[in-house]
Amino acid sequence: MDYQSEKTLESKTAPGVKLTIARMSLGRRIELTRRIWETARKVECLSAGSDPREKLEAALLAREIDREYLAWGLLRVEGLMLDGQPATPETLIAVGAEELSREALAAVKAECGLSEEERKN
Repeated sequence: MDYQSEKTLESKTAPGVKLTIARMSLGRRIELTRRIWETARKVECLSAGSDPREKLEAALLAREIDREYLAWGLLRVEGLMLDGQPATPETLIAVGAEELSREALAAVKAECGLSEEERKN
């Protein structure tokens, strides 16, 4: 058996772009959980409140969790230039097209085995 610890996908939103994501493993699941644990707890608490400011803060923290998923799981971006430079996972997150970032995020979350409801968050 030759197990590949990463997977490369052709982008559906940006033809010619390839996204390489990490495949889930026990060690990676532990690392990811540690990275998002505290923020996820805050999101849960704030989401339960009725204050609009708490809801807004929960939404902001949920996007920060999305950024953590991408930083953790998106290993490489090929076939994309951003501001005249080859794209990296970091530059895609910072200044790349949001639609492509969302596609990469969905791929990472799907690899994590998250349900559709969990992926919406």
